[in-house]
Amino acid sequence: MKIAIVTGAAQGIGRRTAEVLAGAGYGLLLMDMQACTATAAAVRAAGGEVEEVLGDISDVAVVRRAVAVVRERWGRVDVLVNNAGISFIAPAETVEGKAFLRVLEVNLLAPFLLAKGFGAMMLEQKSGSIVNVASIAGLVGIGDRSAYNASKHGLIGLTRTLAAEWGGRGVRCNAVCPGWVKTEMDVADQAGGGYNDADIEGANPMGRFATPENIARAILFLAEPEQSGFINGQALPVDGGWTTDGSWQSLRMRKR
Repeated sequence: MKIAIVTGAAQGIGRRTAEVLAGAGYGLLLMDMQACTATAAAVRAAGGEVEEVLGDISDVAVVRRAVAVVRERWGRVDVLVNNAGISFIAPAETVEGKAFLRVLEVNLLAPFLLAKGFGAMMLEQKSGSIVNVASIAGLVGIGDRSAYNASKHGLIGLTRTLAAEWGGRGVRCNAVCPGWVKTEMDVADQAGGGYNDADIEGANPMGRFATPENIARAILFLAEPEQSGFINGQALPVDGGWTTDGSWQSLRMRKR
């Protein structure tokens, strides 16, 4: 059985990714701050084995516990999906250093700690795939998201560095860069009043949000050596063409 770790697995992209991986024959370690009850049930229903480790993934002790669970239960790991992340929306001039640092801890430090812990197992095996869930906010600037943008740009940089260091030892590292995805995080962000569905649908060339399924399938592609075995160090936009579209709004809307 192939084994995958998915962080932020209780809901949204993480939950759907765990379900897709289970359907592809993976056993799963689910990680989150909250219980992954529904996700675990879906994995079992798909015939997959499942373990759960709850806690703050920026805490070294939590990461070490997760690695120990995987070593004891399965003795190997094939895929790490660093999906967990937090959003923070505020004008840069109002952001306190403590809040900025917390975003970096969850969105950048934690993926490094997890890659270090589970990457060591992959390097022992001389095989494995790390998929970091970055964002189009790691490719372009988006207003009122200084901490989030910095964390995702950093995550892409980490992705490229691990790919350079570990690719020759059998461990690939890539990132997916979603555009706006309709998830619980989007609902919470919209509640702050900074944007609405029409803003996203109007800016995206495909005229819609991504779905968790769209992102999960891209993650599965990058996870599987049979599908993407010579892809390493890449940041794959899964954004409906958002980052390619330089049209102004009236021109964009005339093409609908």
